[in-house]
Amino acid sequence: MEKLAYLIFQEADLPGSELRAALLEKAAPALRTAGAREITIHVQDEAVADGTPMRRSAPPIRAMTSFWMHCADDRGPCEEALAEHARRLAGYLIVESRPLVHEAPKGRRTPGMNQVTCISKKPGLDYDEFIRIWQQDHKVVAIETQSTVGYVRNVIVRKLTEGAPDWDAIVEETFPIEALTDPHVFYDAKSQAEYERNFEIMMASCARFLDQGPIEVTFVSEYYLG
Repeated sequence: MEKLAYLIFQEADLPGSELRAALLEKAAPALRTAGAREITIHVQDEAVADGTPMRRSAPPIRAMTSFWMHCADDRGPCEEALAEHARRLAGYLIVESRPLVHEAPKGRRTPGMNQVTCISKKPGLDYDEFIRIWQQDHKVVAIETQSTVGYVRNVIVRKLTEGAPDWDAIVEETFPIEALTDPHVFYDAKSQAEYERNFEIMMASCARFLDQGPIEVTFVSEYYLG
């Protein structure tokens, strides 16, 4: 089995409820018919509208769909189903790991909020060292300094669609819904001093291995469909 992830770029003014309905009610059944399994829809809808995304692309990333297939070679019908709801589609073959597992309720919105972050390695940093810092050193920092309850790392193996951005990985993190607008909750801090401490530790860790320029952050609701 192989895991595929598709970023959906769509106009910023398209209502999130409309995009969510299209992906859940139209795209997801078509994906399943085409052989997709373990489907998850992440979409920027009204439940996370108060968050402030970090956007570089125009149109921006508004959703991500991930699923598993026996063979990525058979993905054509899946891409066609998703392309109907995207101004631009960027697909990747990925390797998934879950340092922090959360139980997502099947068929309905996962409690809290999710953050989808597209990352690239720091220029000049050896790729193996990028992976080591991210998956060993930074994992500890991320879990200890944030209110994360779910953590999925998607290492990009190769692009599946022409013109897909050159990111190295896509990170999915689940937080309490309050973390969407309260940085103290996001950084699991009970005081201003603790917030500043955790923030500084997190930023210093990121600076060791990430290229800050291409990073994109999108706040989304997660729908695990199975």
